[in-house]
Amino acid sequence: MLSRRVIWRVAAGVAASSILGLAPWQAAQAQAYPNKPIKMIVPFPAGGTTDIVARLVAQRMSESMGQPVLVDNRGGAGGAIGADLVAKAAPDGYTILMHNITFPISSVAQTLARTSPFNVETDFAGISIAVYVPFVLTSHPSVPAKDLRELAALLRSNKSLQYNYGSTGPGSAMHVLGESFKREAKVDMEHIAFKGAAPMKQELLSGRLQIGGDQLSSSLTEIKAGTLKVLATTASKRIAPLPDVPTVRELGFPALELEGWNGLFAPARTPKDVIDRLQREVALAVRHPDLVKRFADLGAEGVGSTPAEQDAILRRQMDQFRGVIRDMKLE
Repeated sequence: MLSRRVIWRVAAGVAASSILGLAPWQAAQAQAYPNKPIKMIVPFPAGGTTDIVARLVAQRMSESMGQPVLVDNRGGAGGAIGADLVAKAAPDGYTILMHNITFPISSVAQTLARTSPFNVETDFAGISIAVYVPFVLTSHPSVPAKDLRELAALLRSNKSLQYNYGSTGPGSAMHVLGESFKREAKVDMEHIAFKGAAPMKQELLSGRLQIGGDQLSSSLTEIKAGTLKVLATTASKRIAPLPDVPTVRELGFPALELEGWNGLFAPARTPKDVIDRLQREVALAVRHPDLVKRFADLGAEGVGSTPAEQDAILRRQMDQFRGVIRDMKLE
């Protein structure tokens, strides 16, 4: 009969050989998750809503998970550069993506154009919608229109006006909304693409850019200070931080209605137990009293949805704009 020591050595050798036979990410996953820092990619420059939300959530997750969650800004190509890094990362839960409403919309545009390096429906695993953040359309104060309806009338009555509108990149949410507005209002504006909301906002504040739009959090301070003007919100109902601002539907542009959000994604094939752990951590983070107050100050609302709920939102918004993008040839 084998001694206990011999049996233990044999078992240990089998376990070691099994782990050595796994891919590196699988071997790491065989240990308790997480056992090293997690990288949270933000596909936009620092200073925008997605970056703000990511840093708040990452800090709280770091404290509860016992490992640093490090925000890494990788801006460019309307968010595609950062998203592609995550799509091609090891599916082990150590590289995740914080994105926003632009993700499904830009992915449709890039897929139709056959220029996308990834497929949002097959290359990512949803984790959670972290927060809802209203999307607002803004202008420089010098624009003589109090809302989107007046802007349309102004541009129709004065064909010599050469207004530009900005977005966070080709196929982004604001790009689609801007082109939709031009078509619905029968007006003309020039599209200017930026790497993120922060550089676009700087051009708006300077007056070199007349029209812009982004999630409320990135411009609420300037709106309250009067250095930016709100023309409309794309939400389905008026929002608490700006109760006097009408919705696009109220102003006669229902096709521009769009609910804004920020959510987390992992590479496809990330193990379900890792996804579930991350989802629980996101939900705990956004419901923490400190973050609830911080989000309220930003005009945001913590959500912490399940992956299935997140997938349903993405598919609905992709279907909503697929035909519009194809018709407008944004690709």
